[in-house]
Amino acid sequence: MVRVTEFKLEPTGKERGLQCDLLTQDVVPTPQRNKIVDLTTPWYYGNLVCVIPVPDETANINSVIKPFQWPVWLLIGVSIVVVIAVLNLLQRYLEYRSAFEMDFKTSNKPRAEKWRTGNQYLYVFGNLLSQGGFCPSKWLPYRLVAGVWILAAFIFVQAYTSTLITYVVTPINQPLINSVYDIAGSSDINLLVRETGSLNTLLSTNNFTGLFATLRKKLDAVPNSRCVSPSECIRLMTPGSRNVFVDAKAFVLDEIRKDYKKTGKCNFQIAKESFISATASFALPKNSPYTPVISRGLLELMQIGLIDHWDTWFRPMPPQCNGKPPNGNKTKKLSPLSLKNLTGAFLVLLVGLSLSILVFLIEKINSVSKCRRSRKVNGLQRD
Repeated sequence: MVRVTEFKLEPTGKERGLQCDLLTQDVVPTPQRNKIVDLTTPWYYGNLVCVIPVPDETANINSVIKPFQWPVWLLIGVSIVVVIAVLNLLQRYLEYRSAFEMDFKTSNKPRAEKWRTGNQYLYVFGNLLSQGGFCPSKWLPYRLVAGVWILAAFIFVQAYTSTLITYVVTPINQPLINSVYDIAGSSDINLLVRETGSLNTLLSTNNFTGLFATLRKKLDAVPNSRCVSPSECIRLMTPGSRNVFVDAKAFVLDEIRKDYKKTGKCNFQIAKESFISATASFALPKNSPYTPVISRGLLELMQIGLIDHWDTWFRPMPPQCNGKPPNGNKTKKLSPLSLKNLTGAFLVLLVGLSLSILVFLIEKINSVSKCRRSRKVNGLQRD
């Protein structure tokens, strides 16, 4: 039934394989195996999980824009445009009415103050950036619009600053995937499976559609995507690679533990969401008289929790490298902030300084050109 030189349970070719009375291994129940052997009650119940390399820290650039979702940012942009447009229209109407009243009453002094459009931009953005602004107009409708904008800017600023710190201190190491659906939805992620594993058996013996069909195409498109042993698959997952290994959690924890003992670092972790459930049984010859006895004994072992105790006894996972995703329930030691956490703020500061320098250069060029034109005009008048 089993060949010693291979990792396959079924004999290949005409060879019958090694004859035995009991195979104590993780035999995955399949219809093909049920035809040639007796399978006991499953002694292992678990899930298929995705193993990914531990991600490196990246610059936290998006922390500045994360406090608001994109509809809120869009609303703020539209509000800025609308407020500036309304203030401009009110100011023009005020100037037009004052000029009309001046002509009508033949007065030498207009009632409305001249206020350039640039001052309105400074007023709107100044309140939004908590810098304030001067509103010289005393007309009531104008001041009502300005007051509404002050209140809205206050709410925006308080809501933004109260949630900004949360995203600044958020961990900046994003995992490669969160579930198996990310593998199917990304074209640059490669799938690795064990050749005799549950997932490869499921994909190779069934013509599924949807998610399973996409996973089967990924396996067939990449060479060496089916490994003989879990250790071989783990060796293909180098740091920075886009490979994901899917197998039963017991095999995955063994490989994470061995790699930690070898390197002293946690190079791998398990994705947040697991996949389908998996079971493992013992195998006996067909119509063996020992099958009911062993099945009953396995049930008793599981009921008293001895199998789970053996699992934690023979596979003691180091607490600092237990394979769990970083967003587990256990509290973590807070690390001090670094420049990577504040990259977004410095980026915004750099953009603001660049725009300020650009505006300063434009003003200097305009002032120099105005001086030259005034000198030319004065020279022509003298001539």
